[in-house]
Amino acid sequence: MVLRRSLAVAGAAGAVGLSFLGLIAVGTYVAAGPAVAGGVPALAPGTVPAAYQGLIQKWGTLCPELSPPLLAAQLYQESGFNPTAVSPAHAYGIAQFIQPTWESHGVDGNGDGRKDIWDPADAIPSAASYDCSLARDTRNVPGDKVANMLAAYNAGPYRVIQYGGVPPYAETQGYVKRIRSLSISFTAATSPVAYSAQASGAIYFAQTKLGTPYFWGGEGLPSQGGRFDCSGLTRAAYATVGITLPRVANDQWYAGEHPSRDQLRPGDLVFFAHDLNDPRTIHHVGIYVGGGYMINAPHTGAVIRYDRIDAPDYIGATRVTSDGAAALPARGSDGTIANGSGIAADPSGAS
Repeated sequence: MVLRRSLAVAGAAGAVGLSFLGLIAVGTYVAAGPAVAGGVPALAPGTVPAAYQGLIQKWGTLCPELSPPLLAAQLYQESGFNPTAVSPAHAYGIAQFIQPTWESHGVDGNGDGRKDIWDPADAIPSAASYDCSLARDTRNVPGDKVANMLAAYNAGPYRVIQYGGVPPYAETQGYVKRIRSLSISFTAATSPVAYSAQASGAIYFAQTKLGTPYFWGGEGLPSQGGRFDCSGLTRAAYATVGITLPRVANDQWYAGEHPSRDQLRPGDLVFFAHDLNDPRTIHHVGIYVGGGYMINAPHTGAVIRYDRIDAPDYIGATRVTSDGAAALPARGSDGTIANGSGIAADPSGAS
């Protein structure tokens, strides 16, 4: 929240098996570099709904401390790109402003003569403007300018100035780390994405579940007969290697960087969407095992099996990392973002 409140493929089964674990051990990719246009990191394809991509790309360059991936990470952390989101703290819209902060920092981004907290064409520019205002407020503070801006967003510029950098508050330090980690998932890479050391363990677990009947909502619990649905399987597989993924597929999409189709490696999560221009429509996920195949729990009436990934609804892949997964926002029982930017200090800095 924006500083607004007081503190079955039988043939494949023979060809695709434990041998894929060997593929993972061969060669480690170098760390990815961001795609940069004119010195500004570009958004990774498929990570932002097309309706907001132009706004985020434009307004994410408003000041040197901000970038389109960083702005996208904040918006996703706040609302999951939901323009009708309402929080228990009465924060509204895609950027989760509360009314007093909107009155002082909202801008008429689309030039229609009014500031509308519900309109992303106003709220996204307002979020960027607010970030850059905080960057100006903390410009004389030593240290990392981006970290100071994010800390001011969460705890207030007074506290950043007072402590000469990111304040010693666990919540604020966690917020800075989450947004910076999450922004990596939104950044287009120009070099191959770094290899995931946990991939082989996740694949091994998934292979032990081959032939298990699919179960909608299944997480492998004894009460569910040890059965899974698609995202339940991927979540359980990565849990065995110490990585906690969100429960649903379209949140798992943001748990790391996004390798291109020709850069896929075993252990990558592969995703499928109803609308390839809107990641909010992701409906299915599997675990890539190589050779164009994945292990997945496909649908009711089927069993966990190997399937080809090449399909019209394939939107892309994610190489899961511990930091990427840890940065993802939590969702409440109603499906809305539950943790946002956490408990912010009083905007006056008096608390």
